Amino acid sequence: MKRKLLMLLTLASLPLFCSLHAHAQSDELPKVELGVHFTTITKPDFNNGATEPGFGGRFTLNLNRSVALEAVGNFFPHNCRFCGAGTVAGDNSGNLTQGFFGVKAGKRFEKWGIFAKARPGVVSFSQGNSSYVNTGAGGVFPFELRRERLTNFAADLGGVLEFYPSKRIVTRFEAGDTLIHYRSRQTNFLGFDPTTGASFLIPFTTRSETRQNFQFAAGVGWRF
Repeated sequence: MKRKLLMLLTLASLPLFCSLHAHAQSDELPKVELGVHFTTITKPDFNNGATEPGFGGRFTLNLNRSVALEAVGNFFPHNCRFCGAGTVAGDNSGNLTQGFFGVKAGKRFEKWGIFAKARPGVVSFSQGNSSYVNTGAGGVFPFELRRERLTNFAADLGGVLEFYPSKRIVTRFEAGDTLIHYRSRQTNFLGFDPTTGASFLIPFTTRSETRQNFQFAAGVGWRF
């Protein structure tokens, strides 16, 4: 009798256990997020204060509800007229590419979350290294301007605000400081001899420096 009663209770409780298990699974946070976004980067006022628009993508791996690892890539397609530092032979630094990888940590609620981000990486300028070179052609002006890619270390620090309209969709806003470290390098500028009219190169070394840039991003992501 007791054995039959125990069996009946076990069978009766199975639907409840299955329901609880299914509910727990539905509340689990998806591990992987893929996102796209629009972004802008703004130089400080002492350096023109100009803003460049761009776009990018994001990969997020949620370790738990509070901490995630993130990889972000951004591209600014316009020829940036303010991006480089220490550019002597011209102020056109070409287009700008960013790549960051780091951590996002904070508090996640049912419908929204707020986080801090810290992502080291690199920033690359397609024409960031400008200098004159001697062509060996002779004459009054035997030089030409060459522009080469320049890549610098950087760090993306700031905050992230997320909203969850559904379990699979994330809308996201980011704001923070993109620190770019411009390393010291050898370059030159042109000099002219007023007596002969001939030009010549004056070599010098640019100093290293770190500059702050306000960066904003807004986008949408999908969780898997």
